[in-house]
Amino acid sequence: MKFFSKKFSYDKKFNFSKFWEKFGTLIILLSLIIIFSFMSPFFFTVNNLVQILVQSSIFMLIGMGELFAILTAGIDLSVGSILALTGVFTAKLMTLGIPIWISILVGILIGALLGSFNGMLVAFTGLHPFIITLGTMNIYRGITLVITEARPIFDYPFEYNNIFSGNIYGIPNLLIIVAIVALIIYLFTKYTTWARNIYALGGNREAAWLSGTRINLTTILAFTLSGLLSGIAGLSMIARVGAAEPLAGSGYELFAIASTVIGGTSFFGGVGNVPGTLLGAIVIGVINNALNIFNVPTFYQQILTGVIIIAAVYANKVIIRRGE
Repeated sequence: MKFFSKKFSYDKKFNFSKFWEKFGTLIILLSLIIIFSFMSPFFFTVNNLVQILVQSSIFMLIGMGELFAILTAGIDLSVGSILALTGVFTAKLMTLGIPIWISILVGILIGALLGSFNGMLVAFTGLHPFIITLGTMNIYRGITLVITEARPIFDYPFEYNNIFSGNIYGIPNLLIIVAIVALIIYLFTKYTTWARNIYALGGNREAAWLSGTRINLTTILAFTLSGLLSGIAGLSMIARVGAAEPLAGSGYELFAIASTVIGGTSFFGGVGNVPGTLLGAIVIGVINNALNIFNVPTFYQQILTGVIIIAAVYANKVIIRRGE
């Protein structure tokens, strides 16, 4: 009897660290929605909430890509440049008369190839991903500017925009696409050995190697997925903007990192998940939307996003330490 009472007492002990790990991002999101709803009558409306989700969709895609890079205890600063180059390349193919669906598939493949190039450089040079992707961020952006001569591409088939910017029974196509992609990525992280290897690599590189994980191949896979998802974001951005802009996605690596970190991903690797990243992206979308409603200039939004990243990383570090 004494044994059972002790066990019951232990099971009922509240662990704030684990609670925050599961529900912290959701609590932050709901708190922001409540606060902004009181501050503006225009915020908590169906149209605005849908608009927030649409605006957050790009952040969700590049955030999920960034998730894989950070899970390996690395980082990918090239997501915004891959987004732009993929979008421009796809638009170029369509202007040359290549069918829309073939252009889309090639565009996604380009994103994956750019990501795999990042992964190969990280794997075989031994340099930190920060250095590698800082370099490729500029390389990819430069290629984009060369291809377009620094001018946006407008003259692609209008039917393309309908694929991403149309709607089905009032639900924006872009949200449906993001939901399908997110479900696939979630199932991948939950049930595949490849994903477990990515988590293991970030959690303890030496232990992962000793357990038989192919370090280089796993690194390449993580960055390939980051590039692939950034490529899909690039295809979506064309339809949202109405043109393939060579400077599209500039600074979006900040939003990608913020989405993952706010969503509970650890910069030390091995910790993070898709639902948290999606919620983190929506948090960024909510903040940007609210600041636009309040007519706050864009550069102040950048300052706030930077503050949020620092605060989120610090809070995560403090909570983990207390939990331990």
